[in-house]
Amino acid sequence: MRARIATGLVAAFVIGMAMTASAEVTSGPQVGEKVGAFTVTKVTGNPDDGVDEGKTLCYRCKMGNRPVVMVFARSADEKFAKFLKNLEGELEEHADEKLTAFVNMIGTDEESLKKAAADFVAKHDIKRIAFVVPTNAENGPDNMKIAPDADVTVVCYKGGEVKANHAFAKGGLSDEKIDALVEASCNLVD
Repeated sequence: MRARIATGLVAAFVIGMAMTASAEVTSGPQVGEKVGAFTVTKVTGNPDDGVDEGKTLCYRCKMGNRPVVMVFARSADEKFAKFLKNLEGELEEHADEKLTAFVNMIGTDEESLKKAAADFVAKHDIKRIAFVVPTNAENGPDNMKIAPDADVTVVCYKGGEVKANHAFAKGGLSDEKIDALVEASCNLVD
């Protein structure tokens, strides 16, 4: 009987690990790598960042050596909104350390991405996070190495160097993972 229970527990563990592994993917610059320059158009959000909506620039360059949470997203659902609202709390708490964030919306239709970003920011009242669309919008800039199967890629960097990277397939962003992402952003200022 114990052997059967132990076998069942091992099977449940293996299945759980497989489900967790399937939610996370490898995408974006990895820990220790440098975040290169790329061009985006600011769509909306963070009116205090000194960048007008519609302006094309290198947002990564604009942020300089600050601690930054850079996100690439193919879709934006309620879990994504929850992550961003939690992140906004950290941005406010760590304003003195100049912690900042921006979201790159990626996909096949640049105009649809811009509209979806503006609608999402308005619906969820996001104030401290800029939303941009990269010039190479389908999979993001080539130098960012965003995986086609990654729905959300979160890269935390400081001084241009990646300190944490988390990427998720569609539906892979859970409450537990949201907590881990927010913690990774806090670690940029510790």
